[in-house]
Amino acid sequence: MSAERKTKTIPDWKREEVDDIVEMLDSYESVGIVNIAGIPSRQLQDMRRELHGSAELRVSRNTLLERALAEADLDVLSEHIHGQVGIIGTNDNPFGLFKTLEASKTPAPIGAGEVAPNDIVIPEGDTGVDPGPFVGDLQQAGAAARIMDGSIQVTEDSTVLEAGEEVSQVLANVLTELGIEPKEVGLDLRGVYSDGVVFSPEELEIDVDEYRADIESAVAGARNLSVNAVYPTDQTAGIMLGKASGEAKALGIHAAIESPDLADDLVAKADAQLRALAVAIDDEEALPEELRDIEVPEETDETETDDADEQSGDQDADADADADDAEDDDDDDSDGGEGLGAMFG
Repeated sequence: MSAERKTKTIPDWKREEVDDIVEMLDSYESVGIVNIAGIPSRQLQDMRRELHGSAELRVSRNTLLERALAEADLDVLSEHIHGQVGIIGTNDNPFGLFKTLEASKTPAPIGAGEVAPNDIVIPEGDTGVDPGPFVGDLQQAGAAARIMDGSIQVTEDSTVLEAGEEVSQVLANVLTELGIEPKEVGLDLRGVYSDGVVFSPEELEIDVDEYRADIESAVAGARNLSVNAVYPTDQTAGIMLGKASGEAKALGIHAAIESPDLADDLVAKADAQLRALAVAIDDEEALPEELRDIEVPEETDETETDDADEQSGDQDADADADADDAEDDDDDDSDGGEGLGAMFG
């Protein structure tokens, strides 16, 4: 019996169906399996139309899908063929496909007996429902509700069901009355094959903005490392040359090296030092006429003021030290004078 079943001729329509699916699989760079359970037929058709141009969705019997995957050397996806599924093909990368499918999902009501995909919360606020039996339904569903100001109000955000729990008939009715749609309807990607690798939904679910920021941070760190380690690359050679040029110029100005490239900067530096010196001289008669009208800037930077105070304090300390040294020198000079007097009579 079993041998006869194995050698039984496959109907032409099934053979044609498998051939069509294999042709589809061979025409795309990325192939995935999606869960279509719970999606109404009309909404599924709408999703197909929305995907047109970017991806192709094919629904068939699971046995035919498995045969087509085997003939296309895509057996690695066979483990995802269970329940109500379809095959989707695209030339986009797996991450782009996952993002497209997630963006196409729409909110939908949840029915009694279904499992909550996430925590269901009834928010605080006026329900807009007139006083009546509905307040009891809310309370039975687990919401903090009471009649206030002529209507039924939820007094605080109420988690009425946790993810993974089954929805009761009472809760389903309450959510429908409030217009709360706690689940999303769409194509759930189970796995994608591309370039010899099978990607799971968990691997494809990434924060693009965060990923981009991480890449930018890594690039900046690598660039800084290359520059600071003086390791030239195509991306950092220009930065390193600019840095070296700036450091060479700063050294030349500090050392007052005469060079045509530094002449203007040296003259400007000397002029600034001259003006600062002119401001510090109280006796105008000692200055040339062109330097007598220079005024001290009205606004000074706090840091410069602090530095000036510190320098002043240092100068005072140096002055005290110099005074002590002078006293010691006087003593030494006095002793030396007595010695010279004794020597020369």
